[in-house]
Amino acid sequence: MTQHAPVISAEAPTALPPTPLPPNSVLAGPSLSELRPTHWHRPLLILAVSMAVLTVLNTVGVLLDPREVTNAAVWMKPLKFALSIGLYSLTLAWLIGRLPAASRIARIASIAGTISALGLVVELVIINGFALVGESSHFNVSTPLHEALWHTMAGSIMVVWVMTFLVAALLFFAPMGDAARSVAIRAGAVLALAGMALAFLMTGHSADQLGDYQTVAGAHTVGLPDGGPGLPLLGWSTVGGDLRIPHFVGMHALQALPLFVLLLEVLAGKVPALRDAGRRLWLVLLAAVTFASTVGLLTAQALMGQSIVAPSGFILTGGIVLTVVAIVAASAILTTRRSIRSGQQHSGR
Repeated sequence: MTQHAPVISAEAPTALPPTPLPPNSVLAGPSLSELRPTHWHRPLLILAVSMAVLTVLNTVGVLLDPREVTNAAVWMKPLKFALSIGLYSLTLAWLIGRLPAASRIARIASIAGTISALGLVVELVIINGFALVGESSHFNVSTPLHEALWHTMAGSIMVVWVMTFLVAALLFFAPMGDAARSVAIRAGAVLALAGMALAFLMTGHSADQLGDYQTVAGAHTVGLPDGGPGLPLLGWSTVGGDLRIPHFVGMHALQALPLFVLLLEVLAGKVPALRDAGRRLWLVLLAAVTFASTVGLLTAQALMGQSIVAPSGFILTGGIVLTVVAIVAASAILTTRRSIRSGQQHSGR
């Protein structure tokens, strides 16, 4: 029997095409399309659009109306509130829209969002009404009417805080995406609640006010009366402590941390280290701790009566240490060798 030697082809074996990565894999990173809410909370969205219109009107007022209240343009406070409430309303409408549609928690959050919108409308009407007549809206107890309006405004904000707390709690009972995204959204909501609560520190009476509870009860500035030198546009005191600073920074964690994780996801396409879900999670955790520590330092600085432009002593040292630690920790997270699969098991719950 004749045996034939096997014929060996000179052609190279055909390579199999690479298996495409699923859109939510660790290597590809989470899909940005997942950020779209399943629905928008309509009352809050309408309020956000209205704030865009009110921002334009208040800006015109700042430019054309020469009147001042506590050494600031009479329409400056309404302008800042319109901007802040617009951002808050849009963000809260987005957060509520990320809850499972038609679920019980979504219905509860929707009611809370509507109540928040109504509370903010009450505050805006009072603030703009006082601007219209050229008087201070905050801490003004000069007459029974002024005191009643001030307490009404304070009460409406308390309602908004409670409703925001409810929405923030509900976020822990629904999937928010991958682990990093979930932490960013939930931590942002919690820190925003803390920042909003810092406003209550402004309602306490100073030593001077305790001796004359006739016209003003509370202040933004610590150690000095309101209306002194301040930063352009923001108005934050440059000669004393100012509680508006930690209030502002903390409150806007609601936007800052979700935007931070969004930035990480966008950069994941160009920075290989960020394609690891584990690294993104650790970076978000670091950002949340750093943000909270910053709010704590700013609060201590304000209560010490120290100006934001002249940090010294414990505040200056604490700020430097916090910055160095954050940079070193972020560098370690990005450069430490980790398995690219380390984040696959992280749940979005």
